[in-house]
This record gives sequence, structure tokens and C-alpha cells, in this order.
Amino acid sequence: MGAHAPDRDDQDLAGLAATARAGLVREIEASGAWADDPVWREAFAAVPRHLFVPYYYIGVVGGYERCWGESPDPQARERWLYGAYADAPLATRVRDGELVSSSSQPSLMAMMLAALRVEDGDRVLEIGAGTGYNAALLAHRLGDDDLVTTVDLEPEITESARQHLAAAGYHPVVVTGDGARGVPVRAPFDRIIATCTLPSVPRAWLDQCRPGARILTPMATGLLTLTVRDAGHAEGRFLYTPAYFVPLRGEYRTEPEPAPLDGVPRRARDHELFRFLLALTRGGLDPREAYDLWEREGTPGRERYGVTVDGEREWAWLDDPEGPYTWPLPG
Repeated sequence: MGAHAPDRDDQDLAGLAATARAGLVREIEASGAWADDPVWREAFAAVPRHLFVPYYYIGVVGGYERCWGESPDPQARERWLYGAYADAPLATRVRDGELVSSSSQPSLMAMMLAALRVEDGDRVLEIGAGTGYNAALLAHRLGDDDLVTTVDLEPEITESARQHLAAAGYHPVVVTGDGARGVPVRAPFDRIIATCTLPSVPRAWLDQCRPGARILTPMATGLLTLTVRDAGHAEGRFLYTPAYFVPLRGEYRTEPEPAPLDGVPRRARDHELFRFLLALTRGGLDPREAYDLWEREGTPGRERYGVTVDGEREWAWLDDPEGPYTWPLPG
């Protein structure tokens, strides 16, 4: 008996996937997301996102509806495929009606990867394996699976990420563990990228970095980029863009409870940049003090804020790490 010939539907789907992927690449290109490092264009053009989201959920009245690549309905499969290549986040895990995991918006991923400034030969640690798609993009860019490590707390997530990666032809090291502790057995790293938000920078990450390493992590509602001097020192600023990620799961310290917004005008409460400042100063500044600063400084953008790690101290700041506006981060 001869080898099984590809099903016509499979061939059609492969053609549609190639077309849809090319469309996504054009959309990301137009957004300017990888303008600083256009080498990422080739990675997004090559890595098949649909293999990392065999199903996902779309919001409907009263909850979520599953889109599935193995649906018996050809039209449903086609909708699933085009959805997989939309420049949008995709809900990948829903528990008791609540979203618990998602695949990030591709243009945001592209912007973060470009901001990471990956160079040939870099060893990269990703905190938050997700579907495995980001690890595949990194492995493709570096041309060497062994340079990429991705870690996630939940075995269910790491196992499915491993399967998705293998289906796409990539085999980076996938580790089940607490991302706040890094992966010491795979250190030292030249780059660390997180896809979940943290209240402060774990010292374990610095310990596992080479001098001069770069860290990119969501914090508050922004993206922080740090340059590591040594195991006890790092400093950097936020990128201009907003970013909303789920918190890191695990034993890591929790954020303080939000303080009441008494005395803060509604205009500020609803302003996205004020909400960023509130999240960054939670536990360090009273909301009214934060509002007074925000008004006095002319509603500063994210790129004016930064974070410094110096030994046991870690603090956020506006404009200058040694200036008048600094706040301790949760330690």
C-alpha cells in the first residue's frame, strides 16, 4: 500500500494558512512593530501560528464559544484558521467561564521581540510558555533550539506547548516551574522576556543573567526594559506602549490591594496613563498624591518612568532614578 495522500481539505487548509499568514505579516509590517529589528519579519512569515492554537475561544453573549481546527464543518475550520491569523489576542484557556490564558496579539509580540534586541548566539529565557508560539519565533530567529528556554508553572500548559512546538518543527527546552525563580540549570542568559506581569523584578533573574543582558517584562500596565550590570544591579525605562498581561502565577509576592480613589477626579480615574501610574505606585504612593504628581508633571507618558534594582533595594521613578519622584516596589 502506498503512503497516505494528503487529504484535499488538508491541502486547501495549508494554502489558506499560507495566504492568511502572509496577510498577518503585512499587517504587522504596516504597524511598524519590528521597525527597529526587521529580521523578525522572516520569523513571523515562517512560523505557522495556527499550529499553536488548535482551538481558541471567542466571546459570545453569556460566555465563550470554541473555534476548533478539527471541526467537522469545513466553514467552521476556515473561520478557525482565519481567526488564528488575525492580529488579535486569542483566548486559549477558559475555566469556569473565566479566561485564564491567551495567545498575545502578534503585533505586540513582534514589538516586544524587537525591543528585546536579540543577537545571534544569545541564550534566551522566556517566562510564561503560553501556547509555545513565542518560543518558536525565538528558536526560528536564533536558528538553534538549544538557545531558547521557556518556563511555565502549569504542567498542562508546558505539555501542550511542547506538543505545538514539535508539530511546527521546533524543540526549545520547555520547563515546568515557577518563572519567578528562573531556570538556573540553563543559565547564564543574555536575554529574558516575560509574557506575564509582575509587581517587581525577581532577583533570581539578575543572578541568571550575564553582565550586559537585557530583560523585558510587563509591569503595571507597561513594558519595562532593563539592562543588567551584574547580579545585584539593573536599570531601565518603560516603553511608550500600553500592555495588559495576566499576573505571574506561583509563589511570587502578591501586589498590595488597590487603595480607594477618594478625591481623585473621574477624568484621571478613567485616563489610561493615570491608571498606569496608580499601578506602578501601588503601596508606595497614596492615589491622591499620585494624582497631584500626574497633574503637576503634565500627564507623563510611560517612557518617562523607569526602575532601578540596586542590591536589596528596588524602586520605580519618574525621569531620574535619583530624582524627587521615586517609589519603592514590593520586595
